[in-house]
Amino acid sequence: FHHHDVVGAKMTRKRLKALHFDHHLIEDVTELVNLHLRFHGYVDEPWTDSAVRRYVKDSGHLYERLNRLTRADATTQNRRKSLMFEHAMDEMEERVKELKKQEDFNAIRPDVDGNEIMQLLHLQPGPTVGEAYKHMLDYRLDNGPVDHDIAVEELQRWYEETYKK
Repeated sequence: FHHHDVVGAKMTRKRLKALHFDHHLIEDVTELVNLHLRFHGYVDEPWTDSAVRRYVKDSGHLYERLNRLTRADATTQNRRKSLMFEHAMDEMEERVKELKKQEDFNAIRPDVDGNEIMQLLHLQPGPTVGEAYKHMLDYRLDNGPVDHDIAVEELQRWYEETYKK
């Protein structure tokens, strides 16, 4: 059913809490349930590098487990469909390996940090800095590493568009 990943994650959290499981286990299992459908779009059409980066970044330390769960979840009697899914997962994992050779996914940060955001936009600490940081992280995931001047231009463009309408 539609949104069964979100509903399943909520149910998972509730049941594991009721069963008094460890907080970290509850968080990890809930996140796996929440993310378990993410890969299915890759089967239909391979993702851009930015989408692959985002998949790895969003799954974090659960990346390997998420891939194992995703493979296990792809149950079908249709052998052709099963092979297609398996091939797509193998291909995506290879792309991750290639991208990891180019950059450290665990160290992905925006090309400008919070202090620089405050300085460039003349802001005090607060939610606007967090929004700007999130935008710059999304920009980094979408575009890969960029020159510092380009990152500053993007930050200023985003700020003007978002807050100076």
